[in-house]
Amino acid sequence: MEDILYFNSIKEYNDFNNNETLHPLVSIVRLDKAEPRKLKRLRYGFYTVFLKQIYCGDLRYGLSNYDYEGGTLIFLAPNQVIGESKDDYYQPQGVALVFQPDLIVGTALGKNIGDYHFFSYGVNEALHLSEQERKIVEDCFVKIEYELQHAIDKHSKQLIVSNIELFLNYCTRFYDRQFITRDNVNKGILERFEELLNNYFVSNKPRTIGLPSVSWCAEELNLSTNYFGDLIKKETGVSAQEYIQAKVINVAKERIFDIDKSISEIAYELGFKYPQHFTRLFKQKTGVTPNEYKNLN
Repeated sequence: MEDILYFNSIKEYNDFNNNETLHPLVSIVRLDKAEPRKLKRLRYGFYTVFLKQIYCGDLRYGLSNYDYEGGTLIFLAPNQVIGESKDDYYQPQGVALVFQPDLIVGTALGKNIGDYHFFSYGVNEALHLSEQERKIVEDCFVKIEYELQHAIDKHSKQLIVSNIELFLNYCTRFYDRQFITRDNVNKGILERFEELLNNYFVSNKPRTIGLPSVSWCAEELNLSTNYFGDLIKKETGVSAQEYIQAKVINVAKERIFDIDKSISEIAYELGFKYPQHFTRLFKQKTGVTPNEYKNLN
């Protein structure tokens, strides 16, 4: 079994990178202070954000080109694994923001952390920054670092968490920009999604697999579920699930007029386990049942 180097505490990760631990739950880690080391798979028991200028070491991945040249942000939720184990040595570069889930417990950020979907995006779905965006990110990191160097008082946690939240809100804005500036790439994904659904419903997959799920579609398109969902929402104005349901209804409308098939047979053909579930969805989306639609038309 492949060895994975696991960091459970902020102090362990700081020590690994020759950085001082100023707070047990949060740190800004200057990775260039670390010694050269072998490539290794790494797992972090806390939220981790890397700001990188170049491909390096534990963050190598296969993007063919950068959208922007200001740098790249990669987000990891607790216990995600990243990197590859090899005999090659590399010098770590860049900066990492790391913070334990315990830091944000009981705060507004703690309640809303799940809204920042990019923590579960794939590494190949990283955020590419302009020079101006990079300066904003670095400014947020400087403010967090200032609070860490300040003697801990009753304001420390609130100010640190507020600055992390501000940083994440900026990242949400920057990802929205990236969805727009990569419009041609996104349109290609949307076309592939449409083709994927078209092929799905003319195959035997609905009978063997059932209705196509968002996660299945994302996997087929080599995207993480959250990135795929966010991209489809930005491009179409509806969720990926709603898009799939609309496709199901459109296919159903065509098949309803096949006089050789009952509504139940059509439901099974489309991947529904129970015909009444098909009838319920059809009425929810069209305002009438499949039989009523057939009679009206």
